[in-house]
Amino acid sequence: MKRLIIATLMVAVVALGAMAQKTTLNVLYYVDATVAGYDVDQAIWAKFEASNPDIDLQKEELFSEPFHQKMQAYIAAGTLPDVFYMWPSGRSEAVYEKHLAKDLSKLLGADFLKNFAPTATNPKALGDSIMPASQYQAIIPQAFTLTTAVYVNTKLLKDNGFAVPKTYADLKKMVPKLKAKGISVMMLPDKDGWPAQSCLFSTISGRMVGDAFIDQVKASKAKFTDKPFVAALQAYANLFKDGIIPAEDMNVGYSEGTGLFAAGKAAMYIDGDWRTGGYITDKTSNTALISPADQESSFDIINFPSIPGEKNAGVVSGIAGVGYGINNALPSGSAKEKAAVRLLKYLYSPEVQKIRYESGAYVPTLKGVTGTVEPIIKKMAAYKNAVAKTTYVLDGVLDPSVFNVLNAGLQGMGLGNVEPAKVAADMQTAMDAWLASKK
Repeated sequence: MKRLIIATLMVAVVALGAMAQKTTLNVLYYVDATVAGYDVDQAIWAKFEASNPDIDLQKEELFSEPFHQKMQAYIAAGTLPDVFYMWPSGRSEAVYEKHLAKDLSKLLGADFLKNFAPTATNPKALGDSIMPASQYQAIIPQAFTLTTAVYVNTKLLKDNGFAVPKTYADLKKMVPKLKAKGISVMMLPDKDGWPAQSCLFSTISGRMVGDAFIDQVKASKAKFTDKPFVAALQAYANLFKDGIIPAEDMNVGYSEGTGLFAAGKAAMYIDGDWRTGGYITDKTSNTALISPADQESSFDIINFPSIPGEKNAGVVSGIAGVGYGINNALPSGSAKEKAAVRLLKYLYSPEVQKIRYESGAYVPTLKGVTGTVEPIIKKMAAYKNAVAKTTYVLDGVLDPSVFNVLNAGLQGMGLGNVEPAKVAADMQTAMDAWLASKK
């Protein structure tokens, strides 16, 4: 009997020890801690931790270029976190090429994936130009993203005698009067080095040369130095030469832009569809950069006005959205893998996706998500529904060695330090080097 009691106690001790042991998950996450809604974002993670006491989340939060630099460092060192935020293409291309993320279709299962829009759970439907190495489900895009949206202060325009612009000529007409009052016609904060490319030039490129031209360059059948692409770069440079966008914006940080626009420093603001979340009511402080009443009466969201010489009128740069990947190095069936799957199923759950929708982050690919949203989010949905065709986001289809040259060139042109032909030549040099490396 004594031996039986001792054995029973030993089993109980081992069981208690197993229960107390936590599985640590290292997570690399992308978030801007300075915008409204950050507390809501953190509450999402806190709830998971409270509901899963057996999982210890070690979360590293970064934003903009620091995130991408850290991600590349992890890839180079072979030390990727267990779970990481990732893009469907360019920014995360190395993850696809080296198969560094697990196939989610196997881990999450068909019953889970059937709840999403078909194109979100069928990478091949998006095409290899959108999702490189798209033979497997590395991520589920949480949304489909338009990277160009023009936020308009309609009241400011009306007060100054202007209607919402439809053409480039309309924009030029606004410059003298607004400039005299210290107001920019358009704001494009580009100190971080990517908004000019992702949120503006990708659309200009799509309008002027189209996706087929970019495909031809990647196939060595065309060059960035060809006249049509140089003309696209010139169209971008003209926005600064004509005073529509001030050169000073090249030194304005991305996180600063929303506040400046809300304060009336610009009649229009160029950003992606995700930025609606920066203007809505912060539930913690119950304040908003733009009140719901003003969102309804004094602001709107429009397509970028027509550009002289454009061949593809009205197209807007767009791409499958971001999501979460699981490190392929995690042993199959391990406690870490199971914990990572549990985390992803939570992050993609109706509960969390509803919060993301209501906070203005995006319109989810998860089916059936509804919620109460502020006017600016409804206006963004209307804008997205009105866009008939999308075009490439260039950092989604070009290698970083090429689009980083473009990013620097766009800053230089904005500051007036470099001409379009030089940017085109530098891009082609980088493209030639990338093509040579693939042989």
